[in-house]
Amino acid sequence: MFARYLRRGVAAGVAAGIAYAAYMVFVGNPLSEYVHEAGSEAGHDHGHAHAHEAGGHAHEAGTVVSETTVAAVSAGSGLLWAILLGGVFAVALYFLEPAVPGPSAAKPYLLAAAGFLTVSGVPWLVLPPAAPGAEHAYGIDARLGIYVGLVALGAITVAAAAAAYERGRSHGVGAGLAAGALPFAVVVALSLAAPTVTTHPGLPTDLVSAYRALAVLSQAALWLLVAAAFDALGRRGTAPTTEPTGPSDDALVG
Repeated sequence: MFARYLRRGVAAGVAAGIAYAAYMVFVGNPLSEYVHEAGSEAGHDHGHAHAHEAGGHAHEAGTVVSETTVAAVSAGSGLLWAILLGGVFAVALYFLEPAVPGPSAAKPYLLAAAGFLTVSGVPWLVLPPAAPGAEHAYGIDARLGIYVGLVALGAITVAAAAAAYERGRSHGVGAGLAAGALPFAVVVALSLAAPTVTTHPGLPTDLVSAYRALAVLSQAALWLLVAAAFDALGRRGTAPTTEPTGPSDDALVG
């Protein structure tokens, strides 16, 4: 059973990873490059304009190679991340499936939502996705420690929401959903008082907001794709077959 779950998870990760790799190549990388160029232009020292023009041809010569390398690395890393995510998702579902509320068909999607909120949603309330050229108030070690703490907070919040939903459900589904949303409302309210740890000087606020929104949506979509592929593979594996598994009646009669 465990091995079957793990195989399904890895296969689901491959399926989701192909789509995520394509997103990185055709959307994520061009957007990051655009944001990087926008930040460079905003902070550009016009006194170096002539020197920049002189070296323009050398830069252009290496652009194709650089873009190809970046695209290959991004696609490969995106695929590997999705495969890892699919494997971890399968292991988590194998052990936590009895504790996940709701019907069996919905459990992969509920766990995917819980996973996204734990590792991305809640931490990003304080440490949002940083666009190229961002300035950080703390060093990388401090940010990593904060992120780990926020992941733990996300896991606690998800567990509290599930427990609150189960208690509130006795008074109706609406009451259960309202009770389950309360822990997240508390975390969002607390995050509003957190200091700003990442800034983007020189970049328009709308551009930064769009970059962050796309990062959030892409990760949420990746979790959804993993759950959907895992569910589809499971249903395909349990579908009844119409092919005969032994000698036909005609063969026995003849």
